[in-house]
Amino acid sequence: MSLKFRVNDEIIVISGKNKGKKGIISKIFVKLNKVIINKVNLVHKHQKPIPNVNGSGGIILKESLIDISNISHFCKCKLLKLSKVGFKYINKKKKRFLKKGNLII
Repeated sequence: MSLKFRVNDEIIVISGKNKGKKGIISKIFVKLNKVIINKVNLVHKHQKPIPNVNGSGGIILKESLIDISNISHFCKCKLLKLSKVGFKYINKKKKRFLKKGNLII
């Protein structure tokens, strides 16, 4: 089965504490079924200073993982709704498209 999410896809979170937030996928972990989304699901990390690298310590904001089942594609067409992904063959190549707006990704 082909993975329906790819890096740089625009998505929206559909459940959890970040419900309704939109973002772009920056990294995908296929075996864990999780993704990292830019500026979504920010957590505070207490970082110790690292003297060898001249890294300063403190509390930093970092993006955390979100399960793939909690996100959906966001259609930028006039509908501005959630959309499922389908597959079409165009010129003998498999392409992904959004079912609501019929837009090729």
